[in-house]
Amino acid sequence: MILPIGPIHPALKEPIRLKLKTQGEKVLHAEIDYGYVHRGIERIMQGKTWQKGIYLSERVCGICSYIHTQTFAETFEKIAGERVPPRAQYLRVLTNELDRIQSHLIANSTYFKALEHETLFMNMLALREPVMDAIELLTGNRVNMGWNVVGGVRMDVKQSHLDSIMKIMTGLESDYDRYVEMFEHGPLLGLRSKDVGKMSKEDAIKGRAVGPIGRASGLKHDCREDHPTYQDNIDFKVIWRKEGDNFARTMNRFDEVTESIKIIKQVIENLPEGDIRKKIDLKPGYADWRNEAPRGEVSYFMETNGNLIKNVSIRTPSIMNIDACAKYMLDDVATVADAVATYTSCDPCIACAERVVIMDESGTTKNYHGVHNIKLAPQLKASEISAEISTTNQAPEINHKAINNTDPDHKIKNHKKSPKIKR
Repeated sequence: MILPIGPIHPALKEPIRLKLKTQGEKVLHAEIDYGYVHRGIERIMQGKTWQKGIYLSERVCGICSYIHTQTFAETFEKIAGERVPPRAQYLRVLTNELDRIQSHLIANSTYFKALEHETLFMNMLALREPVMDAIELLTGNRVNMGWNVVGGVRMDVKQSHLDSIMKIMTGLESDYDRYVEMFEHGPLLGLRSKDVGKMSKEDAIKGRAVGPIGRASGLKHDCREDHPTYQDNIDFKVIWRKEGDNFARTMNRFDEVTESIKIIKQVIENLPEGDIRKKIDLKPGYADWRNEAPRGEVSYFMETNGNLIKNVSIRTPSIMNIDACAKYMLDDVATVADAVATYTSCDPCIACAERVVIMDESGTTKNYHGVHNIKLAPQLKASEISAEISTTNQAPEINHKAINNTDPDHKIKNHKKSPKIKR
Protein backbone atom coordinates (compact mmCIF):
# COMPACT_ATOMS: atom_id res chain seq x y z
CA MET A 1 0.00 0.00 0.00
CA ILE A 2 1.22 3.52 -0.83
CA LEU A 3 0.40 6.04 1.89
CA PRO A 4 0.79 9.68 0.76
CA ILE A 5 1.61 12.37 3.32
CA GLY A 6 1.37 15.91 1.99
CA PRO A 7 1.91 18.13 0.17
CA ILE A 8 -0.33 19.88 2.71
CA HIS A 9 -0.33 18.07 6.04
CA PRO A 10 -0.34 19.15 9.72
CA ALA A 11 2.97 17.35 10.32
CA LEU A 12 4.77 19.23 7.52
CA LYS A 13 6.05 22.78 7.90
CA GLU A 14 6.17 23.34 4.13
CA PRO A 15 4.61 21.72 1.04
CA ILE A 16 6.25 18.42 0.11
CA ARG A 17 4.87 14.93 -0.48
CA LEU A 18 6.11 11.77 1.21
CA LYS A 19 5.02 8.55 -0.46
CA LEU A 20 5.39 5.72 2.04
CA LYS A 21 5.20 2.13 0.87
CA THR A 22 3.73 0.27 3.83
CA GLN A 23 2.85 -3.25 4.88
CA GLY A 24 0.37 -2.84 7.66
CA GLU A 25 1.87 -0.18 9.94
CA LYS A 26 5.48 -0.87 8.89
CA VAL A 27 7.16 1.45 6.36
CA LEU A 28 9.12 -0.52 3.75
CA HIS A 29 10.26 2.28 1.47
CA ALA A 30 9.80 6.02 0.93
CA GLU A 31 9.88 8.45 -1.98
CA ILE A 32 9.76 12.23 -1.84
CA ASP A 33 8.16 14.55 -4.39
CA TYR A 34 9.39 18.13 -4.68
CA GLY A 35 8.23 20.97 -6.88
CA TYR A 36 5.48 22.71 -4.92
CA VAL A 37 7.29 25.94 -3.97
CA HIS A 38 9.84 26.55 -6.74
CA ARG A 39 10.45 30.30 -7.11
CA GLY A 40 13.38 30.53 -9.53
CA ILE A 41 15.44 32.85 -7.31
CA GLU A 42 18.70 32.00 -9.09
CA ARG A 43 17.27 33.08 -12.44
CA ILE A 44 15.76 36.23 -10.96
CA MET A 45 19.23 37.20 -9.66
CA GLN A 46 20.75 37.20 -13.15
CA GLY A 47 21.39 40.72 -14.38
CA LYS A 48 20.84 42.25 -10.95
CA THR A 49 23.33 44.35 -8.99
CA TRP A 50 24.79 42.83 -5.83
CA GLN A 51 22.56 45.11 -3.74
CA LYS A 52 19.44 43.52 -5.24
CA GLY A 53 21.00 40.06 -5.36
CA ILE A 54 21.87 39.99 -1.68
CA TYR A 55 18.30 41.03 -0.88
CA LEU A 56 17.05 38.01 -2.83
CA SER A 57 19.59 35.64 -1.28
CA GLU A 58 18.20 36.37 2.19
CA ARG A 59 14.86 35.02 0.99
CA VAL A 60 16.13 31.64 -0.20
CA CYS A 61 15.40 30.26 3.28
CA GLY A 62 13.08 31.60 5.94
CA ILE A 63 14.61 30.09 9.10
CA CYS A 64 18.36 30.37 8.45
CA SER A 65 18.28 33.37 6.11
CA TYR A 66 21.40 35.06 7.52
CA ILE A 67 24.01 32.61 6.22
CA HIS A 68 22.86 33.13 2.62
CA THR A 69 23.73 36.83 2.69
CA GLN A 70 27.11 36.10 4.27
CA THR A 71 27.91 33.46 1.65
CA PHE A 72 26.70 35.77 -1.13
CA ALA A 73 28.89 38.64 0.11
CA GLU A 74 31.94 36.44 0.67
CA THR A 75 31.65 35.05 -2.87
CA PHE A 76 31.80 38.60 -4.26
CA GLU A 77 34.71 39.36 -1.92
CA LYS A 78 36.56 36.26 -3.15
CA ILE A 79 36.15 37.39 -6.76
CA ALA A 80 37.62 40.77 -5.79
CA GLY A 81 40.42 39.11 -3.78
CA GLU A 82 39.56 41.08 -0.63
CA ARG A 83 38.81 40.36 3.03
CA VAL A 84 36.62 42.49 5.27
CA PRO A 85 38.00 44.33 8.35
CA PRO A 86 38.60 42.21 11.49
CA ARG A 87 35.70 43.77 13.41
CA ALA A 88 33.31 42.91 10.57
CA GLN A 89 34.65 39.33 10.54
CA TYR A 90 33.88 38.94 14.25
CA LEU A 91 30.42 40.50 13.90
CA ARG A 92 29.60 38.08 11.11
CA VAL A 93 30.59 35.15 13.34
CA LEU A 94 28.47 36.56 16.17
CA THR A 95 25.37 36.85 13.98
CA ASN A 96 25.96 33.46 12.38
CA GLU A 97 26.07 31.70 15.77
CA LEU A 98 22.98 33.50 17.08
CA ASP A 99 21.16 32.40 13.93
CA ARG A 100 22.39 28.83 14.43
CA ILE A 101 21.01 28.74 17.98
CA GLN A 102 17.52 29.95 17.03
CA SER A 103 17.41 27.56 14.06
CA HIS A 104 18.42 24.54 16.15
CA LEU A 105 15.89 25.40 18.85
CA ILE A 106 13.01 25.62 16.40
CA ALA A 107 14.21 22.41 14.69
CA ASN A 108 14.14 20.50 17.97
CA SER A 109 10.81 22.04 18.94
CA THR A 110 9.32 20.78 15.66
CA TYR A 111 10.70 17.31 16.38
CA PHE A 112 9.11 17.30 19.83
CA LYS A 113 5.82 18.34 18.28
CA ALA A 114 6.07 15.36 15.90
CA LEU A 115 6.49 13.18 19.00
CA GLU A 116 3.44 14.91 20.52
CA HIS A 117 5.50 16.15 23.47
CA GLU A 118 3.84 19.55 23.87
CA THR A 119 5.84 20.53 26.96
CA LEU A 120 9.26 20.41 25.29
CA PHE A 121 7.79 21.84 22.09
CA MET A 122 6.61 24.97 23.92
CA ASN A 123 9.74 25.20 26.07
CA MET A 124 12.01 25.21 23.01
CA LEU A 125 10.00 28.06 21.50
CA ALA A 126 10.17 29.95 24.80
CA LEU A 127 13.96 29.54 24.89
CA ARG A 128 14.20 30.80 21.31
CA GLU A 129 12.51 34.14 21.99
CA PRO A 130 15.41 35.75 23.94
CA VAL A 131 17.76 34.66 21.15
CA MET A 132 15.53 36.40 18.61
CA ASP A 133 15.65 39.48 20.85
CA ALA A 134 19.46 39.30 20.77
CA ILE A 135 19.41 39.14 16.97
CA GLU A 136 17.12 42.18 16.89
CA LEU A 137 19.46 44.08 19.24
CA LEU A 138 22.40 43.34 16.98
CA THR A 139 20.91 43.80 13.51
CA GLY A 140 17.64 45.67 14.00
CA ASN A 141 15.53 42.79 12.64
CA ARG A 142 14.48 39.35 13.80
CA VAL A 143 14.38 37.23 10.62
CA ASN A 144 15.49 38.96 7.40
CA MET A 145 18.25 40.98 8.98
CA GLY A 146 19.72 42.96 6.06
CA TRP A 147 23.00 42.79 7.97
CA ASN A 148 25.66 41.83 5.42
CA VAL A 149 26.98 43.95 2.57
CA VAL A 150 29.85 43.31 0.19
CA GLY A 151 32.84 44.59 2.15
CA GLY A 152 31.54 44.11 5.69
CA VAL A 153 28.37 44.65 7.70
CA ARG A 154 25.79 47.39 7.49
CA MET A 155 26.11 48.96 10.94
CA ASP A 156 28.12 48.77 14.15
CA VAL A 157 26.87 47.50 17.49
CA LYS A 158 26.83 49.37 20.81
CA GLN A 159 28.71 47.99 23.80
CA SER A 160 25.50 48.08 25.83
CA HIS A 161 23.87 45.78 23.27
CA LEU A 162 26.82 43.39 23.45
CA ASP A 163 26.45 43.32 27.25
CA SER A 164 22.75 42.50 26.86
CA ILE A 165 23.55 39.68 24.42
CA MET A 166 26.07 38.28 26.91
CA LYS A 167 23.39 38.27 29.64
CA ILE A 168 20.94 36.54 27.31
CA MET A 169 23.50 33.80 26.58
CA THR A 170 24.21 33.31 30.30
CA GLY A 171 20.48 33.05 31.06
CA LEU A 172 19.97 30.65 28.16
CA GLU A 173 22.64 28.29 29.51
CA SER A 174 21.00 28.03 32.94
CA ASP A 175 17.54 27.13 31.54
CA TYR A 176 18.76 25.11 28.60
CA ASP A 177 20.45 22.26 30.48
CA ARG A 178 17.23 21.34 32.27
CA TYR A 179 15.36 20.74 29.01
CA VAL A 180 18.25 18.84 27.45
CA GLU A 181 18.20 16.53 30.48
CA MET A 182 14.44 16.05 30.06
CA PHE A 183 15.00 14.78 26.54
CA GLU A 184 18.18 12.83 27.21
CA HIS A 185 16.79 10.87 30.16
CA GLY A 186 13.06 10.82 29.39
CA PRO A 187 12.07 7.13 28.96
CA LEU A 188 9.16 7.74 26.57
CA LEU A 189 11.19 10.14 24.43
CA GLY A 190 13.97 7.57 24.33
CA LEU A 191 11.60 4.85 23.12
CA ARG A 192 10.43 7.09 20.25
CA SER A 193 13.94 8.33 19.35
CA LYS A 194 16.67 5.75 20.04
CA ASP A 195 17.35 3.22 17.25
CA VAL A 196 14.67 4.91 15.11
CA GLY A 197 15.55 6.25 11.66
CA LYS A 198 19.13 4.99 11.80
CA MET A 199 21.64 5.98 9.12
CA SER A 200 25.16 4.53 9.22
CA LYS A 201 28.30 6.51 8.47
CA GLU A 202 28.67 4.68 5.15
CA ASP A 203 25.09 5.53 4.16
CA ALA A 204 25.62 9.15 5.24
CA ILE A 205 28.59 9.35 2.88
CA LYS A 206 26.63 7.78 0.00
CA GLY A 207 23.66 10.03 0.70
CA ARG A 208 25.88 13.14 0.92
CA ALA A 209 24.35 14.07 4.29
CA VAL A 210 25.68 17.33 5.70
CA GLY A 211 25.48 19.40 8.87
CA PRO A 212 24.10 17.94 12.11
CA ILE A 213 22.49 15.12 10.10
CA GLY A 214 25.80 13.89 8.74
CA ARG A 215 27.69 14.56 11.98
CA ALA A 216 25.12 12.57 13.97
CA SER A 217 26.12 9.57 11.82
CA GLY A 218 29.84 9.98 12.45
CA LEU A 219 30.93 12.41 9.70
CA LYS A 220 33.36 14.79 11.40
CA HIS A 221 32.99 17.62 8.92
CA ASP A 222 32.05 21.23 9.58
CA CYS A 223 32.65 23.99 7.01
CA ARG A 224 33.58 26.38 9.81
CA GLU A 225 36.87 24.49 10.12
CA ASP A 226 37.76 25.72 6.61
CA HIS A 227 36.53 29.30 7.05
CA PRO A 228 39.39 31.83 7.43
CA THR A 229 37.79 33.73 10.33
CA TYR A 230 37.14 30.60 12.38
CA GLN A 231 40.57 29.20 11.52
CA ASP A 232 42.42 32.35 12.57
CA ASN A 233 40.42 33.63 15.53
CA ILE A 234 37.84 31.21 16.94
CA ASP A 235 38.47 28.27 19.24
CA PHE A 236 35.68 25.72 18.80
CA LYS A 237 35.20 21.98 18.42
CA VAL A 238 33.18 20.02 15.87
CA ILE A 239 30.20 18.30 17.53
CA TRP A 240 29.50 14.78 16.29
CA ARG A 241 27.98 11.50 17.39
CA LYS A 242 28.02 7.99 15.96
CA GLU A 243 24.56 6.50 16.64
CA GLY A 244 22.91 8.00 13.54
CA ASP A 245 19.33 7.83 14.86
CA ASN A 246 16.67 10.42 15.71
CA PHE A 247 18.07 10.72 19.23
CA ALA A 248 21.59 11.44 17.95
CA ARG A 249 20.40 14.08 15.47
CA THR A 250 18.43 15.91 18.15
CA MET A 251 21.23 15.70 20.72
CA ASN A 252 23.75 16.87 18.12
CA ARG A 253 21.74 20.06 17.66
CA PHE A 254 21.46 20.48 21.43
CA ASP A 255 25.24 20.15 21.81
CA GLU A 256 25.87 22.56 18.93
CA VAL A 257 23.77 25.19 20.71
CA THR A 258 26.05 24.86 23.74
CA GLU A 259 29.11 25.24 21.51
CA SER A 260 27.59 28.28 19.77
CA ILE A 261 27.02 29.96 23.14
CA LYS A 262 30.74 29.50 23.91
CA ILE A 263 31.68 30.98 20.51
CA ILE A 264 29.41 34.01 21.07
CA LYS A 265 30.96 34.73 24.46
CA GLN A 266 34.41 34.35 22.94
CA VAL A 267 33.58 36.81 20.14
CA ILE A 268 32.13 39.45 22.49
CA GLU A 269 35.12 39.23 24.84
CA ASN A 270 37.65 39.56 21.99
CA LEU A 271 35.81 41.85 19.56
CA PRO A 272 38.45 44.15 17.99
CA GLU A 273 37.99 47.86 17.42
CA GLY A 274 38.07 49.34 13.94
CA ASP A 275 36.06 49.67 10.77
CA ILE A 276 33.05 47.50 10.03
CA ARG A 277 33.17 47.96 6.27
CA LYS A 278 35.62 48.73 3.49
CA LYS A 279 35.16 49.79 -0.10
CA ILE A 280 35.82 46.92 -2.50
CA ASP A 281 36.50 47.37 -6.21
CA LEU A 282 34.29 44.77 -7.85
CA LYS A 283 35.86 42.85 -10.73
CA PRO A 284 34.48 40.55 -13.41
CA GLY A 285 35.12 36.91 -12.61
CA TYR A 286 33.71 33.82 -10.97
CA ALA A 287 34.13 32.02 -7.68
CA ASP A 288 32.49 29.61 -5.31
CA TRP A 289 32.21 29.84 -1.54
CA ARG A 290 30.95 27.52 1.19
CA ASN A 291 29.69 28.18 4.69
CA GLU A 292 28.19 26.12 7.49
CA ALA A 293 24.49 26.94 7.71
CA PRO A 294 22.54 25.60 10.70
CA ARG A 295 21.39 22.67 8.53
CA GLY A 296 24.81 22.07 6.95
CA GLU A 297 26.92 23.15 4.02
CA VAL A 298 25.55 25.91 1.81
CA SER A 299 27.51 26.79 -1.33
CA TYR A 300 27.28 29.59 -3.88
CA PHE A 301 28.82 29.61 -7.34
CA MET A 302 28.70 33.04 -8.90
CA GLU A 303 29.86 34.65 -12.14
CA THR A 304 29.85 38.44 -12.25
CA ASN A 305 30.46 41.27 -14.64
CA GLY A 306 31.75 43.69 -12.05
CA ASN A 307 28.71 44.85 -10.12
CA LEU A 308 26.22 42.73 -12.10
CA ILE A 309 25.46 39.05 -11.56
CA LYS A 310 25.79 37.00 -14.76
CA ASN A 311 25.07 33.58 -13.28
CA VAL A 312 24.51 32.08 -9.85
CA SER A 313 23.97 28.55 -8.57
CA ILE A 314 23.05 27.79 -4.97
CA ARG A 315 23.23 24.44 -3.21
CA THR A 316 21.50 24.23 0.13
CA PRO A 317 21.93 21.54 2.81
CA SER A 318 18.32 20.35 2.87
CA ILE A 319 18.72 19.03 -0.68
CA MET A 320 21.15 16.32 0.44
CA ASN A 321 19.62 15.67 3.84
CA ILE A 322 16.08 15.08 2.55
CA ASP A 323 17.34 12.69 -0.12
CA ALA A 324 19.49 10.84 2.44
CA CYS A 325 16.45 10.60 4.71
CA ALA A 326 14.31 9.03 1.98
CA LYS A 327 16.99 6.56 0.86
CA TYR A 328 18.48 5.41 4.14
CA MET A 329 16.43 6.50 7.18
CA LEU A 330 12.87 5.69 6.16
CA ASP A 331 13.46 2.12 4.99
CA ASP A 332 12.10 -0.46 7.45
CA VAL A 333 10.75 2.04 9.99
CA ALA A 334 8.44 0.31 12.45
CA THR A 335 5.45 2.68 12.19
CA VAL A 336 4.15 5.53 10.06
CA ALA A 337 4.31 7.80 13.12
CA ASP A 338 8.02 7.01 13.48
CA ALA A 339 8.53 7.76 9.78
CA VAL A 340 7.05 11.25 10.21
CA ALA A 341 9.22 11.83 13.31
CA THR A 342 12.31 10.63 11.42
CA TYR A 343 11.64 13.00 8.54
CA THR A 344 11.16 15.86 11.02
CA SER A 345 14.42 15.00 12.81
CA CYS A 346 16.29 15.98 9.62
CA ASP A 347 15.10 19.60 10.01
CA PRO A 348 14.07 19.90 6.34
CA CYS A 349 13.62 23.26 4.63
CA ILE A 350 11.61 22.97 1.43
CA ALA A 351 11.68 26.60 0.27
CA CYS A 352 15.44 26.43 -0.28
CA ALA A 353 15.42 22.93 -1.81
CA GLU A 354 13.58 23.75 -5.04
CA ARG A 355 16.04 24.27 -7.87
CA VAL A 356 15.38 23.44 -11.53
CA VAL A 357 13.19 21.16 -13.63
CA ILE A 358 14.78 19.11 -16.43
CA MET A 359 12.51 18.04 -19.28
CA ASP A 360 13.65 15.51 -21.88
CA GLU A 361 12.24 15.10 -25.39
CA SER A 362 9.67 12.54 -24.28
CA GLY A 363 8.07 15.10 -21.99
CA THR A 364 9.24 13.35 -18.81
CA THR A 365 10.19 15.81 -16.08
CA LYS A 366 12.65 15.32 -13.26
CA ASN A 367 13.55 17.63 -10.40
CA TYR A 368 17.20 18.43 -9.74
CA HIS A 369 18.26 20.15 -6.59
CA GLY A 370 22.05 20.45 -6.43
CA VAL A 371 24.94 21.92 -8.38
CA HIS A 372 26.63 18.50 -8.16
CA ASN A 373 24.31 17.10 -10.85
CA ILE A 374 23.95 20.07 -13.20
CA LYS A 375 26.75 21.25 -15.49
CA LEU A 376 26.49 24.66 -17.14
CA ALA A 377 27.92 24.54 -20.67
CA PRO A 378 29.24 27.99 -21.71
CA GLN A 379 28.81 27.24 -25.43
CA LEU A 380 25.04 26.81 -25.05
CA LYS A 381 22.36 29.44 -24.86
CA ALA A 382 20.91 30.49 -21.54
CA SER A 383 17.89 28.29 -22.14
CA GLU A 384 19.95 25.12 -22.60
CA ILE A 385 22.08 23.24 -20.14
CA SER A 386 23.73 19.87 -20.18
CA ALA A 387 22.54 17.81 -17.25
CA GLU A 388 24.28 14.84 -15.77
CA ILE A 389 21.54 12.58 -14.50
CA SER A 390 22.78 10.12 -11.95
CA THR A 391 21.20 8.15 -9.18
CA THR A 392 24.58 6.70 -8.21
CA ASN A 393 28.14 7.84 -8.75
CA GLN A 394 28.57 5.14 -11.42
CA ALA A 395 25.54 6.09 -13.52
CA PRO A 396 26.26 6.96 -17.18
CA GLU A 397 25.90 10.51 -18.44
CA ILE A 398 22.69 11.33 -20.30
CA ASN A 399 22.28 14.69 -21.99
CA HIS A 400 18.88 16.33 -21.87
CA LYS A 401 17.46 19.63 -22.94
CA ALA A 402 16.65 21.57 -19.87
CA ILE A 403 14.20 24.31 -19.12
CA ASN A 404 14.62 26.56 -16.13
CA ASN A 405 11.16 27.42 -14.82
CA THR A 406 11.77 31.15 -15.11
CA ASP A 407 13.94 31.22 -18.25
CA PRO A 408 12.92 34.17 -20.47
CA ASP A 409 14.36 32.43 -23.58
CA HIS A 410 11.79 29.65 -23.23
CA LYS A 411 8.51 30.65 -24.89
CA ILE A 412 5.41 28.56 -24.49
CA LYS A 413 3.91 27.69 -27.87
CA ASN A 414 0.30 28.59 -28.64
CA HIS A 415 0.09 30.61 -25.46
CA LYS A 416 -2.86 33.02 -25.47
CA LYS A 417 -2.86 36.10 -23.34
CA SER A 418 -5.61 36.39 -20.79
CA PRO A 419 -8.26 38.99 -21.66
CA LYS A 420 -7.97 42.31 -19.89
CA ILE A 421 -10.46 42.88 -17.13
CA LYS A 422 -12.39 46.13 -17.36
CA ARG A 423 -12.67 47.91 -14.07
